[in-house]
Amino acid sequence: MSSCVIGMDSKLVYVEADVSNGMPTFEMVGYLSSEVREAKERVRAAIRNTGITLPPKRITVNLSPADLRKSGSLFDLPIAAALLASLELIDCKNLEDVLIVGELSLSGEIKPVKGILPMAFAAKQYACKKFIVPKANAKEASVMQNIEVIGVETLEEFIQYMKNQKEIKKESINIEEIFSNQKNSSPLDFKDVNGQVLAKRASEIASAGMHNILLIGPPGSGKTMLAKRIPTILPPISLEESIEITKILSISGNLNQDYPLVSNRPFRNPHHTITKTSLIGGGTFIRPGEVSLSHRGVLFLDELPEFNKSVLESIRQPLEDRVVNISKATQSYQFPSNFMLVGAMNPCACGYYPDLNKCCCSETQVLRYLGRISGPLLDRIDICIELPQMKYDELSAKSENESSKDIQDRVVLAHKRQAKRYEGTEIYFNSNLNGNQIAKYCKLTKEVQKYAENIFAKMDLSARVYHRILKVARTIADLEGAKEIEIPHISEAICYKTLDKKYWKR
Repeated sequence: MSSCVIGMDSKLVYVEADVSNGMPTFEMVGYLSSEVREAKERVRAAIRNTGITLPPKRITVNLSPADLRKSGSLFDLPIAAALLASLELIDCKNLEDVLIVGELSLSGEIKPVKGILPMAFAAKQYACKKFIVPKANAKEASVMQNIEVIGVETLEEFIQYMKNQKEIKKESINIEEIFSNQKNSSPLDFKDVNGQVLAKRASEIASAGMHNILLIGPPGSGKTMLAKRIPTILPPISLEESIEITKILSISGNLNQDYPLVSNRPFRNPHHTITKTSLIGGGTFIRPGEVSLSHRGVLFLDELPEFNKSVLESIRQPLEDRVVNISKATQSYQFPSNFMLVGAMNPCACGYYPDLNKCCCSETQVLRYLGRISGPLLDRIDICIELPQMKYDELSAKSENESSKDIQDRVVLAHKRQAKRYEGTEIYFNSNLNGNQIAKYCKLTKEVQKYAENIFAKMDLSARVYHRILKVARTIADLEGAKEIEIPHISEAICYKTLDKKYWKR
């Protein structure tokens, strides 16, 4: 047996081989991509260079089910195993309930492949006794407990193991120990940021509830500096979240094999020339995009208006649904995309609007520049904060700034209050609440409700914006340790949604 990764899941693939009399050929069937069809040449050469001569007979290899498209180079080793079993060079019984993956070089070396962790989950799900993988992937596969993982380096070693001529110790790791020993070694710290008190406060609130945030200000005001330090104040990831992130990196081929578990929340910072496929995912060989690679972490889009408008609009659905659905003619794929969006932008092309002493843009140019960010996308941003131009006394201030550790301690406390509130549900943060859950967890007293009603009418807010204000207010209350949402919490949350009215006149 082998496996094929479809989105975040893995499907079983049965590999069969038949050797019969007839014209010497090597045929492969089963809805195969070009790289799978090329496996016959790699397998033939690897077996020959291992010292085994294939007989001049008709060889047929079938990969089933026939309606599942197989892609990738991971079927090389299972094809070789099936062929060797047909030639009675290894015992078929030793292949029962064994999942095998691996790419073969022409010399017989077994190379690592992508998507090992989802395959390990499939191996456990389908009650496989063993999971034979390339040695380089063995630690990654061992993240899935209660399954025997065997790492092999060459085809010759694999044959000796299957013939019971060589004993290979099963790979095992202590995931709790590995996870707890890995520390965040980022050199970035909030104490390096002078001034911008309001922006720091907004960043803390956004981090406590994993709310989307937009930073607006002139060049040199510290937008990028602040954004890159947000990961240092986010709550540490749980083991469950770590496994989710690791699976995505495994599928994309970006996982460092020396560290089988990710210990820090991801921070992705794509350039504004990124394509829609790279951001959302997809392509000829379906792979997760940046919105999925930033799952449970931060997606930072710097110079937001410089992104192609269609690319920006494509993240609206992932922001709302927390998943990405990619449909092809024969298969549908789903990737998680529960990330915190951090955007940074100048208020105009020159960067100095509304300071008319410095800004050289006309009103039409300003409107055109800001118009690259649509209203529906702005509605999905919970917090919008303005960073003013830094003054000299702020830059030269010698007072000690608050460190990331101090801010993170408050964020962690707020997160613990959320975890206790949402225990038994699939909610992690206040930003994950939907309409029904907002009504349940963001209840307002009559006094606060009347206040919110007046604000809703005066500001002509949409239902989506109103719900986001309530979620931010809930986070502010959590940071203060308040059980109920109070008027100051609502007021502060509203302030973070009024800036778009100043610039976008909406």
